Amino acid sequence: MHIKHHPILGEQLQKQVTIYFKDEPYTAYEQQSVAAALLANDIKQLGVSRNLVQPRGMFCSRGRCCSCYMTVNGEDHVRTCMTKVVDGMKIYPNDGDPQVRSESHGD
Repeated sequence: MHIKHHPILGEQLQKQVTIYFKDEPYTAYEQQSVAAALLANDIKQLGVSRNLVQPRGMFCSRGRCCSCYMTVNGEDHVRTCMTKVVDGMKIYPNDGDPQVRSESHGD
């Protein structure tokens, strides 16, 4: 699943970090996207669709769709295929709409 040595880019995935998915620790590597790190840890379901309530996972891997949106460090709807892991990052599935119209957001 990982490309540890690339013929042009050289050594990859050198420094391990710990990320937390649903408060469970997992190993990832610096320079890895959040979605790739979760897939490497055999986590394929990143959330559920709002309308049909069906599992969502990786689709385009380049930030064009919304299949990989998750809550990262308290921020809703983060494109995890475009976000690099950081040591201690807390990741949760997006199972609903973000709370944009509530008292905590100024309404």
